Amino acid sequence: MENVIEVNNLTKTFGAFTAVDAISFQVKKGEIFGFLGANGAGKTTAIKMLIGITTPTSGDATIAGFNVYTQTESIKRNIGYMSQKFALYDDLTVKENITFFGGIYGLNRNTIKTKTRELIDELKLEQVTNQLVGSLPLGWKQKISFSVALLHRPKIVFLDEPTGGVDPITRRQFWEMIYKAANQGTTIFVTTHYMDEAEYCDRVCIMVDGQIEALDAPKNLKKTFEVDSMNEVFLKLARR
Repeated sequence: MENVIEVNNLTKTFGAFTAVDAISFQVKKGEIFGFLGANGAGKTTAIKMLIGITTPTSGDATIAGFNVYTQTESIKRNIGYMSQKFALYDDLTVKENITFFGGIYGLNRNTIKTKTRELIDELKLEQVTNQLVGSLPLGWKQKISFSVALLHRPKIVFLDEPTGGVDPITRRQFWEMIYKAANQGTTIFVTTHYMDEAEYCDRVCIMVDGQIEALDAPKNLKKTFEVDSMNEVFLKLARR
């Protein structure tokens, strides 16, 4: 399988402070890649460099074949992004949000109409199509946000704490959507603070103080650290 993300000694400093310290890893097409770490570990800064928002201080990275220094606009056109804090406009209806983001992603009107019908049918949104997103439960918002991030069929989708605050049943439904997208060839790059969700990833990268302290499949990490859960792996690394 081809690598769609390649990172080599990527570093970001702010004055004397090093937020991300020479991290290196690769992510393959269709892989569900978990990116974990406590607050302040450097996850958000790393993601901002990968999606073309922040320029690295040093090191190299390519996202979907595009360079993070010189081809940031191409990166943005070839990825989807979903943030826990902001993903949809609450004062627009479900249909208006889909239409708006379809335009942002460069889709033509006919394609947007087709995609809108498909999304509404798939998520069974007929009853709330013309309802303001702000009036919907958080779980519904998150599922719609993820589907919208896939509208333009990106090669990679970055999910930043996508299930924060939703109930366990909705979390499971959300992960079923992630599996479906990955099975169709979309690479999923996901951050989460739920350690049980780390078990759902093909591989997990754990950052501590700006550096990668562990990177492997969950079952291999549990074996390496001689523990029964990813939560225990995380605790062992955090206490070093």
